[in-house]
Amino acid sequence: MPMGNHVPLQDMGAGRGQGGGGPPQNCMKVFVQRDYTEGTMVKFQTRFPPELSDRLDPETFEYTINQLNNYFAEAESGSCSTYCEGCLACLTGYLIYICTETHYEKCLRKVAKFICEQNDRVYRPRGLLLTDPTTRGLRLIEISILDRPPS
Repeated sequence: MPMGNHVPLQDMGAGRGQGGGGPPQNCMKVFVQRDYTEGTMVKFQTRFPPELSDRLDPETFEYTINQLNNYFAEAESGSCSTYCEGCLACLTGYLIYICTETHYEKCLRKVAKFICEQNDRVYRPRGLLLTDPTTRGLRLIEISILDRPPS
């Protein structure tokens, strides 16, 4: 049950970023893998998948991935605010999270909103659907090609 502006993460998972359910099961899928060249922080590869060349230009794809990478970098960054948040959580026995969101949760909401906007403006009109990487355990980004059967 949401309290104030706080919604638990488990409530955010289903259909997140898709604007009404997940991608259909019987279509071709393209996967963008995580980029571990700079460590284990959440970052995705910007290499353009050739399967999308007839529907999407590389610059648009790269913008989407770079923006997602920026949101995840922001989520994982440490600042005075995030350290104070952690100290306050410790002092209250983590009860503070009953009525407030963590910095990470706020950034995940930005990711979900961005993916929904990108789907509405860019991907769906081209017969594609971008799936929020949080629904895939932050392992990959799934792009569904809606009018092609799975191969």
